[in-house]
Amino acid sequence: MITSATSHRFRIALIALVAVVALVAAACSSSDASSSPADLDNVPGAEATPADGDTAADFTVMTLDGTGFTLSDHLEHDGRPVFLNFWASWCPPCRAEMPDINAASKSHEDVKFVGVAVNDDPKDSVGFATSIDIGYTIGFDERGDVAYEYDIVGLPASYIISADGVILDRVFGAVTQADIDAMLDRWFS
Repeated sequence: MITSATSHRFRIALIALVAVVALVAAACSSSDASSSPADLDNVPGAEATPADGDTAADFTVMTLDGTGFTLSDHLEHDGRPVFLNFWASWCPPCRAEMPDINAASKSHEDVKFVGVAVNDDPKDSVGFATSIDIGYTIGFDERGDVAYEYDIVGLPASYIISADGVILDRVFGAVTQADIDAMLDRWFS
């Protein structure tokens, strides 16, 4: 039986494969220096990914502290913009970037940092997050429903969401503290 999580994982893997093939084909066929390099906007399937300027999908996840996090409630009552990161404990680049995200969360208290573990066993997510003493909100998307709403193309994926719920920026792949600082400075300085 194919579950929605399995189907979503297959879809992410297929999109990633198509993206790699498209990028390799573009690089191999690009002998003209005036050709523009391939980017995510030209990758088949990537056009469905929420773009900068789109309204962020509302979601609710259970959190590490057991309280839960709902994007719309946060925006209505807290009002801080959100740095949203999709990750999993089984994803090496996700594990590598989390200490940097944690450090950035401490230096940007004017932004709410939320990490959402996707298609991950909560015990594994909790174990990893607590082992490196994550200080920002960690939520669980065990079936991949939230990731599906954001139509991510792979893990890790990060979004900056404005205080009025608009996607300002997105990054597919691991980020460093310097990357996060630069993105947040671009939008909120």
